[in-house]
Amino acid sequence: MRKIISFMHISLDGFVAGPNGEMNWIKVDEEIFDYVGKRISEGDTALYGRVTYQMMEDYWPTAGDAPTASKHDIEHSKWYKKVQKVVLSKTLKDEDLANTKIINDRLVDKINEIKQEEGSDILLFGSPTATHSLIQLNLIDGYWLFVNPIILGRGIPLFVDIKDKIKLNLLTTRQFTSGVTELNYTVDR
Repeated sequence: MRKIISFMHISLDGFVAGPNGEMNWIKVDEEIFDYVGKRISEGDTALYGRVTYQMMEDYWPTAGDAPTASKHDIEHSKWYKKVQKVVLSKTLKDEDLANTKIINDRLVDKINEIKQEEGSDILLFGSPTATHSLIQLNLIDGYWLFVNPIILGRGIPLFVDIKDKIKLNLLTTRQFTSGVTELNYTVDR
């Protein structure tokens, strides 16, 4: 069975964005892009909430075509165009959306159907609201966190309204020269 892995940059105090959705505190560089790019390139399905999907859709389909596009932009743009996208949204319609499936009802049933399909892990990118919903429904199987060396003090937390403990098993860690630390966990079921 395929697994849903939440991929998220996070502050040391557990926030995934500032109070107004700011992400200008996230440290990324070529070392992180190369490392993440290898893992993402193995994936065939990306899961997004509506807001994150619309941000991605506004940028990635053409990002690699720009004359000044970086290696990361070119590679990620190619991947984005070919990957199957699943979007959690009550307002989007999926007509004319390439490689995109919209889930707007029966979330547990439809996510479990996708998890049963052939393929690799499903990467949930950002999307704090969608992540909160999937955590509440016990649908996330792992967390791939990039802990940034900053304390925000306030913002949008990764974990909210957790009803039951979620036990995790640490798979890997990695320290980047930027000070970011990768923590890769699976959910202990």
